[in-house]
Amino acid sequence: MEIDSVEAEAWRNETQLPSLPEVYRSMRVPKKGTWFRKFLAFVGPGYLVAVGYMDPGNWATDIAGGSLFGYTLLSVILLSNLMAMLLQALAGKLGIVTGRDLAQACRDHYSKPVSVVLWLLCELAIAACDLAEVIGSAIALNLLFGIPLLYGVIITALDVLVVLLLQNKGFRFIESLVIVLMITIGGCFVTEMVLSKPEIGGIARGFIPSAEIITNPMMLYIAIGILGATVMPHNLYLHSSIVQTRQFDRTYEGKKQAIRFATWDSSIALFFALFINAAILILSAATFHRAGMTDIAEIEDAYHMLTPLLGTAVGSVLFGVALLASGQNSTLTGTLAGQIVMEGFLNIRLPGWLRRLITRMIAIIPAVIVTAIAGESGTAKLLILSQVILSLQLSFAVIPLVMFTNDKKKMGRFANKSWLKVLSWVVAGIIAVLNAYLLFQTFWG
Repeated sequence: MEIDSVEAEAWRNETQLPSLPEVYRSMRVPKKGTWFRKFLAFVGPGYLVAVGYMDPGNWATDIAGGSLFGYTLLSVILLSNLMAMLLQALAGKLGIVTGRDLAQACRDHYSKPVSVVLWLLCELAIAACDLAEVIGSAIALNLLFGIPLLYGVIITALDVLVVLLLQNKGFRFIESLVIVLMITIGGCFVTEMVLSKPEIGGIARGFIPSAEIITNPMMLYIAIGILGATVMPHNLYLHSSIVQTRQFDRTYEGKKQAIRFATWDSSIALFFALFINAAILILSAATFHRAGMTDIAEIEDAYHMLTPLLGTAVGSVLFGVALLASGQNSTLTGTLAGQIVMEGFLNIRLPGWLRRLITRMIAIIPAVIVTAIAGESGTAKLLILSQVILSLQLSFAVIPLVMFTNDKKKMGRFANKSWLKVLSWVVAGIIAVLNAYLLFQTFWG
């Protein structure tokens, strides 16, 4: 218990009520049995986190990167996912060791005005992410079933009821549904890859970083867009909370084991997200870039051009199904993240249905207005804007996370080792600089 007393002295306030109290420590971890059986008890939160790394906001940047530059930007997707693995591992460790999620830790550490600003920025990021999910789902409904975009946006409001229904069935049910939808997306893209016959040598070379990514301004801009669309700030808050759904022992050894299994869980899940993002870019490169169609940058264009280029309508249908599954998956995690940050930063406890309704309305109202006024072109620009907003907020989540997990007073013996401190600050610095460049280019470049 020595480590718990050390940690307690570093925090100004007692641990608050847990976020997501209805599922807090609700899932049993076996005390005996093989390591694999214990690991399976921790499988789930990583997949909820990985969903945010393959949401519809990623699709546009991956499609544009593949059609313009072939396989070259695969190295950027790999680098982005490696950064994500590190940051999500730190988020999981913070939640397990301190019993606080990232929002609660910020509320304890910073002054009230700073905490309120951080909360507002996080709410803006969640609304931006939800906006991408709303638009992505509406586009998928339009492409698959011919439902007008405006009606599709309105239909997505019903997702709130779905999330409430699923949470009543238990957290494991939500995790299982997310994994099934992820497998559906993966299956669709495996089939797409077979149909598109990509160049294996080109794929292998694409995972090797090229100096041209830095020297070519357009390539650099899209590369940073891929980074901004990949690393999601609200996932850091989400992960630090949902790892606490497991009933691990609060001893040093219990926490150590929980950190190890939670890190494996999130890293394996993010490898799956890496495959999805890489598959979207590879599909774009193998079809559009190879055919000389370097101006394909929007999801609708990609959907319509896949059938003639692949020679079968199956390609377009699978693309649409994967997009719909991606949007629905991201909806589940986005609404949970919204509840976590409001409870963590403000300690306000709203009924689950009201919290989700607020989150969804913030996203749906601008989507309805823009869709009604500007149609498809407007929603495409809104999708891009949502990714810029996410980039703006990212460092405000990453820097506190790195600070807290590096702090020996707050983390005790679980504080990051020296090499991990250096690496985490390097990653935080890279993200801050690249996102600042992205914002500058977006508004003034």
